[in-house]
Amino acid sequence: MDFANIAKEVLEIEARELNQAAIKSKDILWHEIIDLIMGAKGKLIVCGVGKSGLIGAKIAATFASTGTPSFFLHPTEAMHGDLGMVGKEDVILAISYSGESQELIAIMSHLKRLSRGIITMSKNAKSSVSKMGDYFIPIPISQEACPLNAAPTSSTTLTLALGDALAVCLMKKRGFKEGDFASFHPGGSLGKRLFVKVKDLMQTENLPIISPDITLKEAIIKMSEARLGNAILAENDKLVGVLSDGDLRRAMMKKDFSLEYPVKNYASMNPKYCENSDWLAVETLKYIEKNKIQFLVITDTNKTIQGAIHLHALISAGIR
Repeated sequence: MDFANIAKEVLEIEARELNQAAIKSKDILWHEIIDLIMGAKGKLIVCGVGKSGLIGAKIAATFASTGTPSFFLHPTEAMHGDLGMVGKEDVILAISYSGESQELIAIMSHLKRLSRGIITMSKNAKSSVSKMGDYFIPIPISQEACPLNAAPTSSTTLTLALGDALAVCLMKKRGFKEGDFASFHPGGSLGKRLFVKVKDLMQTENLPIISPDITLKEAIIKMSEARLGNAILAENDKLVGVLSDGDLRRAMMKKDFSLEYPVKNYASMNPKYCENSDWLAVETLKYIEKNKIQFLVITDTNKTIQGAIHLHALISAGIR
């Protein structure tokens, strides 16, 4: 059995159904639907059972994470008290491919009574569910990808895509930006890029701060104790230099190399540094990579040392 060909056929069927739906989508009253949702002061509540319910839960999560307050309401639970979650300023998105889901039909009149308006999604505008709605989004498919043409495959894919289309329309209408998305995803990579600052990650205690006049031998001992691979040369708490592993390697190549010479003879006395601890961590990473260094001292505008950060600390924190 050629499973690769079967999988390819499934993807082709679902892609074809999406393309056909895209052509027909121009007939959907998108402007009026968006106005209904945007004009509501409440939430967009998504309802559905079975596979439509599972897809609906994901659609609600997409709305919520892209600026449209939303949650999923299971019709059965709604009949047993959860209708109390529905308010007069809420809009309902009721999903049923057949449009004849009895659990959903049973609460439609109550949803209509309690909410601002109802948007329905089904294959037929004349279905029992859709006839009770104010606006209709069709789920037009000619073929499920299932070989029996029975299991929800193309239909659930299209339902999910239509939910995405609605979410993106709302994002555009709201002027939803990257920063807004990050504020809802502070633990994600985008959130880290936009919110984590170098002061949140930099080391401020047990820094390898040394006098530029101590011997190189003493400086190496200090470097080893701090385990940062570098030492910070300072006078009156102000940055004057950095001794790195690279500096040590270059020093050892000099003819007059001596462990008893002052460390300032071998350190970088004009090191790269950052004088703004509010720098975004991602910008700090870019600066480190651009200058081909692994260690950066953080100071105030007077070069007073505030902390230090190593490249590995940024990477370990998930900064990319």
